[in-house]
Amino acid sequence: MRKIILSIVALMVFSVELFAEVKTLKIAKQYDIGYLPLFVLDEHKIFEKNAKKAGLGDVKIEWFTFSGGAATNDALLSGNIDLNTNGIPPFLILWDKSKGKIKAIAAYDRSQYLLNTVNPNIKTIRDFTDKDKIALPSIKVSIHALLLQIAAAKEFGESNYDKLDHLTVGLKHPDALISLTSGKSEVTAHFSSEPFSTAELEHKNIHTVLDSDDILGKGFSTSVISTTEKFYNANQKLIAVFLESLVEANEWVNTHSARESAELYLKVANSSEKVELIEKILSRRADIKYTVKPTDISLFSDFLYKIGTIKSKPTQKELFFEEVFKDKYK
Repeated sequence: MRKIILSIVALMVFSVELFAEVKTLKIAKQYDIGYLPLFVLDEHKIFEKNAKKAGLGDVKIEWFTFSGGAATNDALLSGNIDLNTNGIPPFLILWDKSKGKIKAIAAYDRSQYLLNTVNPNIKTIRDFTDKDKIALPSIKVSIHALLLQIAAAKEFGESNYDKLDHLTVGLKHPDALISLTSGKSEVTAHFSSEPFSTAELEHKNIHTVLDSDDILGKGFSTSVISTTEKFYNANQKLIAVFLESLVEANEWVNTHSARESAELYLKVANSSEKVELIEKILSRRADIKYTVKPTDISLFSDFLYKIGTIKSKPTQKELFFEEVFKDKYK
């Protein structure tokens, strides 16, 4: 009898622990306008509301802030987060290393990235010299680093795709902004995301050398949310609710004014930028689009495969779990 009671107690403890694992969804986030839908999700508690409605109980989100894709990848691999949010290249590298055991559940934005410089002599990427330093979030693995490599391959030939890599330095976007605008740093250029790129261009001595549309054209997804196969298989209903909640957050952004979105972004990000600056960026609807549907990710995976960074050449569908391809998300 005592053994039976102990077994029941052990089973109850195990069940509570198992249930507790899905009571908190741990998600990575970073600093830029691309994360606005996630900020809306947080501010309006959309996921919590929908989880309760779906019968999942009081599930909450715990947010973890990181400086770049390499750091979020490490957090996902170590189990410190459940959902990883980052640019396409870090995700593709992780997908390849995990042999497809880590996939994306959704895309979440299409943003434009700008390569800005304080050096008046730089008109094209051919004008960079060894005296210049280009700041970007993560050397070689961030989407900014990959865009620079693709631009170099087009300008100098495919075998010279890494011609500018020795000029790059890893800096968080806020730190790179300060370095570029202070005039007291070795950094002469910054491959940046919004709102930092527009904030830099407020300075008369800073101009844009090229942008991501110049390199690859418009329309490609720039960021995804990924997770492990193990977590996805154990929490498919939770993932479905999260995806529906993200769509709802996107709809909020797309149906509210740029001013309202700017105010929410600044509040949740606890950012010191002027609301007029964020409003200006969000008013350019053609430059930023929020959607869960993935688009043209093969532009990146094909290039990474060609230069040997990843060993497999995936189709776009191979990179995602099946939920996002359901008709309701088209």
